[in-house]
Amino acid sequence: MPRILAFDYGTKRIGIAVTDPLQIIATGLDTVHPKDIIAYLSKYLQTEQVEAFVLGDPKQMDNTPSDSAQHVVGFSRTLKKQFPHIPQFWVDERFTSKMAQQAIMQSGFKKSDRQNKERVDTISATLILQYFMESRR
Repeated sequence: MPRILAFDYGTKRIGIAVTDPLQIIATGLDTVHPKDIIAYLSKYLQTEQVEAFVLGDPKQMDNTPSDSAQHVVGFSRTLKKQFPHIPQFWVDERFTSKMAQQAIMQSGFKKSDRQNKERVDTISATLILQYFMESRR
């Protein structure tokens, strides 16, 4: 079975998570700079089948788009242009960064490891992917 990729988009880093081939487990894959994401995905898609992209939908507490929403929309358009055969799904990403930080705090990592923002982005992407997988059950 093909995998599903999820993205926690940021202007400095994009956290990426992936399912296993049976689409049971979501795992953090990598963190990539936005300028490198298309090359990264092109290379990844040469060796792995991907069924769908899941993007975190940044919203305010009142359900309106956050300031970063325009960047995610631009990223979505780029994905559609480069990979038109892969459908996209959106998942509300409110609180994923805070939940990722809490998970890191509770994990027993050293303070220097807990402050690694790339780890937060990858865990946030994993949470986005988990929410998506749970919504499909």
